[in-house]
Amino acid sequence: MKETDPSRPVFALTKGTVPLLVSMPHIGTEIPAQLQAGYTARALQVEDTDWHLAQLYDFLPAMGASVLQPRYSRYVIDLNRPPDDVPMYPGASNTELCPTRFFTGDALYLEDCAPDVAARAQRRSDYWQPYHGALSRELQRLVHVHGYALLWDAHSIRSAIPWLFDGTLPALNIGTANGESAHAAITQAVMDVCLAAGKFGHVLNGRFKGGYITRHYGRPADHVHALQLEMCQNLYMQEEAPFAYDAALAAQVQPQLCGMLQAALNAGAALVAGGKYGH
Repeated sequence: MKETDPSRPVFALTKGTVPLLVSMPHIGTEIPAQLQAGYTARALQVEDTDWHLAQLYDFLPAMGASVLQPRYSRYVIDLNRPPDDVPMYPGASNTELCPTRFFTGDALYLEDCAPDVAARAQRRSDYWQPYHGALSRELQRLVHVHGYALLWDAHSIRSAIPWLFDGTLPALNIGTANGESAHAAITQAVMDVCLAAGKFGHVLNGRFKGGYITRHYGRPADHVHALQLEMCQNLYMQEEAPFAYDAALAAQVQPQLCGMLQAALNAGAALVAGGKYGH
């Protein structure tokens, strides 16, 4: 069932039949017409999008997963940042709730056009709150129906971005807020799939430990387990413009993605059966 907020169609939610919600907070590509004049011409190309994740995860309907997708670009507002805009990674380069820079560190806005305090508050109300309201309600529904919910926050990024991190990222970057956002058994089940596959490099709680969505909603004691996957885009697409999807590459990683999600679901079901919810 497709659900959109009729007054503010800023997201699309597909409600599934299993206790899995996949959030894709950075796949939006639109910038509202009334905001476009303030951006550089380059910014309107939204190069830092988590491109093609809906296509990469096209197996989710068959799994029965719920899927939440935004319409608008992270350049409008970053749905994976806290509403108070506290930096997620102190001491490292960070993008804000309303980002002002590309991942290269260059300015997104024309001079004196970055949103002020009032504009940022308006964007938070117009775009951030509806998405998070839907996310929270769907997690509550899944817990009510199934006894627990698994939240998978799906991301992708270029494999090398010097402004954000040194060197080249591992292919698969799994984050659980240093173990706080998901039961260890669920995390281990996901990592076991990575180890068994042996095809793609992976790391747990490395440079990307999970953003606001993982850290805020992942509460094992309340029956919600959250994991973030930040994967390198060169696993399934061209990392440079025109950012084309590569179906042949994608076909190599999709079975492992599906296996990771299914393993997490199986581990969650075992926890529920055993009455174990905490760490």
